[in-house]
Amino acid sequence: MSDILAIISPIYIAILLGYASTRMGLFGKADMRVFGKFVINFALPALIFNAVAQRPIADVLNASYMAAYLGGSLLMLVAAFFCARRLAGYDHVGSTFAAMGVSCSNSGYIGLPILLLTMPALASVALAMNVILENVVVIPLLLMMAESGRPGSGPAHRVFIQTVARVARMPLVLGLVAGVVFSLLDWTLPSPVARTVTLFAQATGALSLFLIGGTLVGLPLRGMGPAALPIAIGKLVGHPLAVLAAASALPWLGMAPLAPALLAAGVTMAAVPMLGIYPILGQPYGLAERSAAALLVTTASSFLTLSAGLWVLRTWS
Repeated sequence: MSDILAIISPIYIAILLGYASTRMGLFGKADMRVFGKFVINFALPALIFNAVAQRPIADVLNASYMAAYLGGSLLMLVAAFFCARRLAGYDHVGSTFAAMGVSCSNSGYIGLPILLLTMPALASVALAMNVILENVVVIPLLLMMAESGRPGSGPAHRVFIQTVARVARMPLVLGLVAGVVFSLLDWTLPSPVARTVTLFAQATGALSLFLIGGTLVGLPLRGMGPAALPIAIGKLVGHPLAVLAAASALPWLGMAPLAPALLAAGVTMAAVPMLGIYPILGQPYGLAERSAAALLVTTASSFLTLSAGLWVLRTWS
């Protein structure tokens, strides 16, 4: 267990440094937004481009991994929406954001650094597939569900088209598309450009974790615990179990079993907290405080659940 703690502790130390630096005023909340723009617009797209462009496309787009991860995520999405709607009494939009909280991982900012430390050979490949699934399928679906629950939102097909168009312009997606093109055509960047891209990609891990810590400063929690805790449990425990269950069902669907290493990567990605922009996405719907509380509780609790989960995966493998 000590070696697991040695692996995961630096991740939370980096998050704590970001939190402490912002809390003490060394950096402001506005600085975190600047760091976030750098990571989203430059560092992560560079990392994803390298992950895809430097490998045969068959190594990046693993059908079994994508089916297992997407199946588990959609399973949690449906279960959380139903429970929030029927058991907790949330409205349509509130139930949608509860579903988002348990089905969308912070793959780039937390999942990637963990995989870089635990299984570096698969880290960028798993991230590339998660980017496809989350940004092309799961997040647009959830945003369309949220918009359809707002008064005067317009026809569902128009909401869907607008959401897809917005996602298609994201730098992460553009970096992914560029990487696929370079992989399919077997192109390579000129050496100075390739080194520049790699330089930006290497800035992703530490800065992403520091950013998460700074973002947590000032998030409201008072009175939000009862609403946040079920989302935290669903994300940290339910999501990885759902991905594991979906992977176990692949042979029954006539698909190749998922390789143990890729299965471990997928379960780890599912076990990290929800995406860092979760409160930002909830702000237009009046759900920023509830979403922020869920993010804070989930991130704090994930130290214990991830440590235990990585220990189980290592013992099992």
